[in-house]
Amino acid sequence: MPDPMRSYLDFEKPVAELDSKVDELRAMAAAGTDIGEEVSRIEEKAGQALADLYANLTPWQKTMVARHPQRPHFTDFVNGLITEFTPLAGDRKFGEDAALLGGFGRFRGEPICVMGQEKGATTESRLKHNFGMARPEGYRKAVRLMEMAERFGIPVLSLVDSAGAYPGIGAEERGQAEAIARSTDACLSLGVPNVAIITGEGMSGGAIALTTANRVLMLEHAIYSVISPEAASSILWRDGTKAQEAANSMKITAQDMLRFGVVDTILKEPVGGAHRDPAAMIAATGEAIAQAFDELKGLDADAIRKQRRQKFIDIGRKLS
Repeated sequence: MPDPMRSYLDFEKPVAELDSKVDELRAMAAAGTDIGEEVSRIEEKAGQALADLYANLTPWQKTMVARHPQRPHFTDFVNGLITEFTPLAGDRKFGEDAALLGGFGRFRGEPICVMGQEKGATTESRLKHNFGMARPEGYRKAVRLMEMAERFGIPVLSLVDSAGAYPGIGAEERGQAEAIARSTDACLSLGVPNVAIITGEGMSGGAIALTTANRVLMLEHAIYSVISPEAASSILWRDGTKAQEAANSMKITAQDMLRFGVVDTILKEPVGGAHRDPAAMIAATGEAIAQAFDELKGLDADAIRKQRRQKFIDIGRKLS
């Protein structure tokens, strides 16, 4: 029988069928049947089918991959890359927001400030972290962390994965738009290097609030947009069921973002997506983070600010 922990997306049905066949053959082999060659043949066929499928994903299929619940999340990256991590809570104005986590630790022995959205991995944790949708206090906590990093000359790393800022009434009453704007301004004003990585969904101002960085990296099958495909579908066609059509027209993929100059680097994912080999994805991300910060070494505060602002002024000029 198939591994109950393995999760397949709708478009992965051909691969799921092959994997199921492999599992059946392995069970037969374990019972003493000599079918090792057949198992190897089907495994090779399944691997090739997966590689072919992921080499030609549509924007909507990438959206589904970016939202896969088993993709590595903020806490996975922190546990894999950051030592001596000390989380800080609260915005010192209203309260704590578990959707946006952050604190200080060490990356390869050097001090670093880390922040980002956490979606959660179980029903309980997803509810606790509000599915990664931060409220104003989350973005004000981010500003607080950036101000501390600036004061002590510590670089900032942002890990972005959110369907957007939380749109609830309470969040709007407490100044959601203002909090996002101040977080974006804090990113732009930093006199220390900052690197942002879009690991899954980078939706709307809730993502921009953390990704206004010197270097913006993006996982191969992540998405980045001012609005979700579902919301765009509702606005354009008054029909939320046309999300797939919207996604295919919106230019939201990592490849689109690189072409527009919105991101600097695409991080290649393991075959089948980051959720199939989180450890490898986290290790590769660590290498990319180290390289990004190395490129910014030796710059003073004014040069760092100038480089960051020019980067965003230049967005889109590649196509002019």
